[in-house]
Amino acid sequence: MQQVKNGDKVKVHYHGRLTDGTTFDSSEGREPLEFEVGSGMVIAGFDNGVMGMAVGEKKTIEIPVDEAYGPANPDMLVEYPLNQFPPDMNPEAGMRLNMTNGGGQVIPVVIKEVKEEVVVLDANHPLAGQDLVFDLELVEIVGGSLIITP
Repeated sequence: MQQVKNGDKVKVHYHGRLTDGTTFDSSEGREPLEFEVGSGMVIAGFDNGVMGMAVGEKKTIEIPVDEAYGPANPDMLVEYPLNQFPPDMNPEAGMRLNMTNGGGQVIPVVIKEVKEEVVVLDANHPLAGQDLVFDLELVEIVGGSLIITP
C-alpha cells in the first residue's frame, strides 16, 4: 500500500482545534486540502503529520508551537494613536482589522487593548503561541514530484 512521502501531492480532510478543544478550521463541507508534502505550503507539523499515511487512514496529530506558527512575537504588538481611527469607529479589544503598510501590503491585526490615547494592535498570526491538534484523513495521493537524473 502506497504511503505518503516527501514530494507527494496529497488531498487531506482535516479538523483543526486548539488544545482546549476550540475548532479554528475544518475542511468539513469543502473540498479536501491539496498540497505538496515538504514544499512549505502548510506548517511543518502538518507536513510531518501526513508522512507515512496511507489512503483512507485517519489519525490525530498534536503540533507543538515550534512546528505550527511559532511563539507570539512581542515586536508584533504595535501602539497606534486612537485619534488616527475613523471618528465613527469605536475600537474594542478582540476586533479584527486590516492595516496597510507603506508598501501597500495588507496586514491583518487584532485589537489587544484600548488605552486612553493608543490602541494596542497585535500583528502576530492568530494561532501564534498555540499548540494545535488536527484530526486527519488522507483522501488521496495525487502524485509526486518527478525527478529525472541523467
